[in-house]
Amino acid sequence: MSEPHAQVPAHLPPPAGNTPGAALDALVALMQILRSPTGCPWDREQTLDTLLPFVLEEAHEVVEAVERRDLDELQGEIGDLMFEGVFLAQLTAEAGAFSITDALNDVRAKLVRRHPHVFAPDAGTAAVTTPQAVLTQWDAIKAAERAEKGRERPSRIDGVPEGLPALLRASRISAKAATVGFEWPTAEQVLEKIDEELAEVREAMDGGDRTHVAEEIGDLLFAVANLARKLDHDPEALLRAATRKFAGRFRAMEVRLADAGTPVGSDAATLDVMETAWQAGKAR
Repeated sequence: MSEPHAQVPAHLPPPAGNTPGAALDALVALMQILRSPTGCPWDREQTLDTLLPFVLEEAHEVVEAVERRDLDELQGEIGDLMFEGVFLAQLTAEAGAFSITDALNDVRAKLVRRHPHVFAPDAGTAAVTTPQAVLTQWDAIKAAERAEKGRERPSRIDGVPEGLPALLRASRISAKAATVGFEWPTAEQVLEKIDEELAEVREAMDGGDRTHVAEEIGDLLFAVANLARKLDHDPEALLRAATRKFAGRFRAMEVRLADAGTPVGSDAATLDVMETAWQAGKAR
């Protein structure tokens, strides 16, 4: 007769907290259980690198919930995003590097340092009364901190993560360049630059050089990102909204054609037929 399998002891989840601090403590304790030898096999095998896709996914889901103004969904997505931070900090704590407490204290101290106009009103920063002045002061304090640590960046446009979506990164880098005066004075001049870049795309297409065409399209996109920034819009958000609008209209066109007996993808659904249905839906 075989020996009975040993039973893995069941864990009681930490009780929910009724204050931000207690709730965070409960989440950290839960993460520690999941990573324990008798916790979850999947959680135990994760590494800093394997968690990165989940961090990005949760961040994007927060963005989507905000854009939809779905506050019920946003509540859960904020929790999911915070959990990824707790998960990462648990791994670094196990490695003897730093804990979630260290990370939270670090960001608290940083916010105090970089808001002297709020927390040190006698420090000569009373003139910081506009959002732009706050950003200028923030960048100056950040640069001074890096210089003090011997990590001064060689360029004024450094510090924008390469992992950002491309349009957002283009906007952030051009905004940094603008802080030193490297900027189009008016939005109309950016439009002129877009016209120039579009003409160069046409010229490259006429030349038939695929690599040159790709380069010119990139320049055109960069100029468009600058126009959005110049007009105080986030180009990434604008493109997401335009894509959602296109997707909605495309789905409506599919329904319209299916109801008419000419479903998308059939021989009868020619480009002209689809365009007619598209315009009809757009007019509605």
